Amino acid sequence: QVQLQESGPGLVKPSQTLSLTCTVSGASITTTGYYYTWIRQSPGKGLEWIGAIRWSGDTSYSPSLKRRASISRDTSRNQFTLQLSSVTPEDTAVYYCARRGLVVGLYTSWGQGTQVTVTS
Repeated sequence: QVQLQESGPGLVKPSQTLSLTCTVSGASITTTGYYYTWIRQSPGKGLEWIGAIRWSGDTSYSPSLKRRASISRDTSRNQFTLQLSSVTPEDTAVYYCARRGLVVGLYTSWGQGTQVTVTS
């Protein structure tokens, strides 16, 4: 019922800002009790939580990425966006948007993921 879909450019140059949008259907991103998150996976690595935006619009970020990451939303379009500044090739990964309720770590809905490659 709840569906998430990532979109954005698959290729980003070093030092530029990565920008991805997640479009949500089947649920409102403002519904109380749900968090919308960004997660990524690099080759050979596990999943890395980037950050999340709460139903209220409040955000939180991984300490390792908080300097560069920003999550925002457009409630009229039921979308939320990740911006990751000053990217390097180490930011190359598959990026996912996902949804959870109040259970930490239990992501009950996922986008299909989108490959982002940082290269000159």
